[in-house]
Amino acid sequence: MNSLSQKMAELKAILAEMDSLIVAFSGGVDSTFLVKVAHDVLGDRVLAVTATSPTYPLHEFEEAKSLAARIGCSYKVLESNELEIAGFSENTPRRCYFCKSELFGILKEEAEKLGIAEVADGSNCDDLGDYRPGKEAAKELGIRSPLIEAAMTKDDIRQLSRALDLPTWDKPSFACLSSRFPYGTSITSSRVEQVGRCEDFLRQKGIRQFRVRYHDNVARIEVAPEELETFIKEPFRSQLVDVFKESGFQYISLDLEGYRSGSMNEVLDENV
Repeated sequence: MNSLSQKMAELKAILAEMDSLIVAFSGGVDSTFLVKVAHDVLGDRVLAVTATSPTYPLHEFEEAKSLAARIGCSYKVLESNELEIAGFSENTPRRCYFCKSELFGILKEEAEKLGIAEVADGSNCDDLGDYRPGKEAAKELGIRSPLIEAAMTKDDIRQLSRALDLPTWDKPSFACLSSRFPYGTSITSSRVEQVGRCEDFLRQKGIRQFRVRYHDNVARIEVAPEELETFIKEPFRSQLVDVFKESGFQYISLDLEGYRSGSMNEVLDENV
């Protein structure tokens, strides 16, 4: 097994072979790390691009802009709206494929317009273990995943990000708000806003790792097990109930299994 230093050397070698690069930049742990290393290797030949959308919260967008400025890389914002994509709002298990096809298609068009040779995302090796139809879209459109090519896991990226003094090294995992809805439940702008308001409350209260899952009139809250106790203490419990009910939920539940990435995929057949 390669050491962290070997993996970093391999990543730099992969990037150095690229003439120029667009990175799909969300401001998360992985894409921030990739932008930083790509900028170190390629300088002004790398462009970080954030695609805004209704399912991408404003606070994440503001953080992405701040991180791009901190790194010093060229940065551009493009607009996208997944809710207008055929097949997306119906929320089938293929939802992520439609979303990534739209996103990567926009980035490929931008690369062609600017004469940029490659487009990459921040997928890492841990992403290969979950159901992620978006990877199919990436393959179809020729999107590179340098972190996978360098055999990097999420833990590798966090450790190396810390060594690079990136503030995202311990940032909680985040996924777009569309992942809060069970497959088959249609995704609408009002429902996305409803979930977003509830998650904003938790964030403002200092809860670090969480998801508010939408189940019609029920909100199912997933949090890290060590934070479960916080939710039954006053005045936090009453404040949460007020906010969630004002946002449109009739019932609020706390998932005792706690936060886990991709929990909405637990209902899928292994052969999907």
